Amino acid sequence: MTRTPVHGTWEPQPAARWEDAFLSGNGHHGALVFGDPNDDRVIVTHHTLVRPNGSDPRPPRLAAELPALQDRLLAGDRSAAESFTDGRPLQWVQPFHPAFQIRLHRAPGEGHGYRRSVDFATGVVRAECAGWTGEVFVSRADDVIVQRVTAPGAALGISLDHGLPGAPAGLAVGHGAVLTPEGALLSLRARYPGSDRAFTGVTLIAVTGGTTALGRVAKVPPGAHIEGARSVLLLTRVRRHTGELDVSAEGRALRELAALEYDELLSRHVALHRTAYERVTLDLAAAPAERALPGSELLKRPHAAALLERLFAAGRYHLLSASGLLPPRLTGLWTGDWNTAWSGAFTNDANLNLQTASAAAAALPEVTAAHAALIQRQLPDWRDNARAVFGTRGVVAPAHTDGESGHSYHFSREYPLHLWTAGADWLLKPLVDHDETYGARDPRTAAALAEVGRFYEDFLTRTDDDGRLVVVPSYSPENRPANASWGTLNAAMDLSAARHALLTAADYHPEHADRWRGLADRLPPHRINADGALAEWAWPGLEDTYDHRHLSHLYGVWPLDEITPYDTPDLAAAAHRALALRGAENDSAHGHLHHALIAARLRDGDRIAHALDQVLGGDFFHTSLMSAHYPKRDVYYADAAHTLPAVLIEMLVQSTPDRLVLLPALPPTFREGRLRGVRTRFGAEVDLTWTPEGATAVLRPSRSLRIELRTSPGDAQPLDLVAGEDHVLTLGTW
Repeated sequence: MTRTPVHGTWEPQPAARWEDAFLSGNGHHGALVFGDPNDDRVIVTHHTLVRPNGSDPRPPRLAAELPALQDRLLAGDRSAAESFTDGRPLQWVQPFHPAFQIRLHRAPGEGHGYRRSVDFATGVVRAECAGWTGEVFVSRADDVIVQRVTAPGAALGISLDHGLPGAPAGLAVGHGAVLTPEGALLSLRARYPGSDRAFTGVTLIAVTGGTTALGRVAKVPPGAHIEGARSVLLLTRVRRHTGELDVSAEGRALRELAALEYDELLSRHVALHRTAYERVTLDLAAAPAERALPGSELLKRPHAAALLERLFAAGRYHLLSASGLLPPRLTGLWTGDWNTAWSGAFTNDANLNLQTASAAAAALPEVTAAHAALIQRQLPDWRDNARAVFGTRGVVAPAHTDGESGHSYHFSREYPLHLWTAGADWLLKPLVDHDETYGARDPRTAAALAEVGRFYEDFLTRTDDDGRLVVVPSYSPENRPANASWGTLNAAMDLSAARHALLTAADYHPEHADRWRGLADRLPPHRINADGALAEWAWPGLEDTYDHRHLSHLYGVWPLDEITPYDTPDLAAAAHRALALRGAENDSAHGHLHHALIAARLRDGDRIAHALDQVLGGDFFHTSLMSAHYPKRDVYYADAAHTLPAVLIEMLVQSTPDRLVLLPALPPTFREGRLRGVRTRFGAEVDLTWTPEGATAVLRPSRSLRIELRTSPGDAQPLDLVAGEDHVLTLGTW
């Protein structure tokens, strides 16, 4: 029995499906570990592995046609935007795919005492039975997949196998194997059909005791045969490249690492991983017996506090592990199938920001750094989008990207994603939150914000009859008015984004502040419709479509602070009405949890409880504790796994640069608990403990300032904080 939250999970059987394989990753390489003692498999992935698919990655050159489109939309032609295209068919971005699987085959042995587990604090996936042990982790320090087998048995066969589901028939695969002083070096090169691009995996096998020979293993040539070894260490890397990769050079680099002991390799990695993972913890006072259950059994108890504790920990672990070179994809960093839904890419118009929503508050700057890296790498493409589609300076972000191209080329009549102008502000908002949290402005973020400001200067030129600026064309992902086409005017998200972008850019750049604030002041207000709800389109006459998975129109509530119960109570009430009217459409996990994040800002604990019930009771989680896009574990997707920690934090602690809100939306079933280490946007660390009798918060500020404390909508108290001095708050019953 455990009396503290479990920072890991376990299962009593090996994984039978790749979706249930335990995960490890360092934000570059990923590993899916099955844990079968007799025929183990480790699927290797890498963030850069996207398959060329022949798409034309250029944005459509439509700027010359923009004034005519604007004229038609302003004149009342509600389908005008459907012809605003260069005529190309829908193109998907390059799909993410796995590299290969490392296969370890040995003669069947005794299977008693089997257990496989993953330690979230170290990233080590471990399987063991009858004296045999297999361990895998992906090193943050050395960017290598480390695998150790102890007591491997009389004979062990090791091979690299590209034969994963969906692998294209035209994949040109070459294998290599040579003996080395340590044991052997295996390589697998795969060239994409009709492309000069390829990927190559290299595995160094270091054997302690015994002998090594080369030959076929499980019908996959060639491999290594090891006999009589006490232990075997495998070090694996994969590279995507053009031309040929120098396998010898890769082997030499791995041999240098193999000179280190396994424990030293692990120690170098853990120093980075554990430090990040342990910054924030959640304890919901779960029953010790439930904490001890394997994940598969715990998932059958959707109302167990132990399940939320473990999913919070797992979500934090998987989010960290998927973030490095890039932020998490729709599948995080993992897949066992070449046929990834929606290309396994980055869906920027909702999913990416939902997955990374906890980064600032949950003290994971590593995640924000990965998010920033994606943006910085693609800014030149964003400039191309602005020029090609809108004829402006500045930047426009794509709604979908494979991580390579930032061009807007994934669009169609039903999904005119090239019209989405809110994307740059939406994607930069987490970087602004990071700057506020740590008290220093990143000059790269400041420069990007200036480019967004310049875009709006050039784009916002049309006005309505009252002289207000009009966002035209305008698009609310991925919805349409009930009485108009998808591309319209004054979507609420576009208004919120333009206003926030201009005001934030002005704050970062005082030399341009008057001009950008003046432009923001000319934007129209949000509209409240006949149902008393904040309208998804502020343009008069456009009717809402309520049954939809996206909640783009409530961007002003979350993650922005434009609409709050404290500063704009009437708009907050209208936003709450809009939330109440919103349907779940196709029951997607991201829709439910996006709903919960907005409900938290609007202080609605009952709606959070309902959203959690839909996800936890809908069979969205695999035994790996990675999630699915739809109920009944349909379509492997990271949205629920990575977003859930943000929901749990937002219902307990919220902050702005000058406000702290404690226990804003606690569902009634969360009777006691402790959240430790959460960060605020005014630079303080917070520990919060609550019981039915009351709550205590300990604030550890890093800078001196006065903030506003809120524990209820009408209860505002000033609070003076001094850098380096703990401040203890005691609250009454909640």
